[in-house]
Amino acid sequence: MKKIKPLGKLIAIGGNEDKGTYPNPRTKKKYYLNFFELGILKRVILESGKADPRIEVITTASMIPEEVARIYVSSFAMLNCHNVGIMDIRVPEDALQPEYVERLKVADVVMFSGGNQSRLTEMFGGTEFLRTLKERYQKQPNFVIAGTSAGAMAMSHTMIKGGSVPDALMKGAVKMGTGLGLIDSVVIDSHFVKRGRFGRLIEAVALHPKLIGIGLGEDTGVLITEGNLMETIGSNLVIIMDGHKLEHNNAAAAPKGTAISIENMLLHALVKGNVYDVTEREFYPNINLRLQAAESVALTAGQDANAPAPAN
Repeated sequence: MKKIKPLGKLIAIGGNEDKGTYPNPRTKKKYYLNFFELGILKRVILESGKADPRIEVITTASMIPEEVARIYVSSFAMLNCHNVGIMDIRVPEDALQPEYVERLKVADVVMFSGGNQSRLTEMFGGTEFLRTLKERYQKQPNFVIAGTSAGAMAMSHTMIKGGSVPDALMKGAVKMGTGLGLIDSVVIDSHFVKRGRFGRLIEAVALHPKLIGIGLGEDTGVLITEGNLMETIGSNLVIIMDGHKLEHNNAAAAPKGTAISIENMLLHALVKGNVYDVTEREFYPNINLRLQAAESVALTAGQDANAPAPAN
């Protein structure tokens, strides 16, 4: 049975996307206005197809929802988007309120904030809200679901719940769970480069070798269209881990607390504009080359279909 491609779009962001904070000489932390040029929040708006889309920000994952809400309202306002609502869903009963489902039905963009990804599945799992979200993603062109950090990690069916970075690749160091199930074929990690989560994602893919591991750097993300085509956006790196060609892999059999050994894990590093096809497991330097490859495959298939049958 051929899988139907979703018409909506996912934008998974690695965290700390630049929200327009000017450099502060009194702090060691550096802020840049990268998204104005490189396009994460701006790209979220662009992909909706509207100049001033209706945006609903879901702060459920955060333990400081009021502060997070203010930041996003201010950030989108800097991009001339003022039609922004906040879904302050903190307990499971909140997620069941009909008001939120009705607001979801008319939203152009839904944005999940960072925080604790497990809170998202606890609040929304099995709800009408989640069913409506999935239906709109499947059937409505230009409907955008964006998520940063925890909001990105919760997009997949198989989700990283947490885990010790220093102990990664020791069996049991990575905690796995079930996400929102918007995409089935990947597992996503965030804050990837800065927090050194390579071992964590390697272990996750070794445990689930049919999945593609996506490691999102900060102020970086992927735009996912057709449910499988990823374009890198932002200023940092996206790391792809592909376990389809693993040979030796003792992740399933190793006793808890012992080291995992893996042979032939494939790795790709993507920067802004690079494209990765999850279904075909192919890397392309840009979208044009991927389109050319798809046209070539279609042309070859057409020629084969029109070829005369061999004589007996």
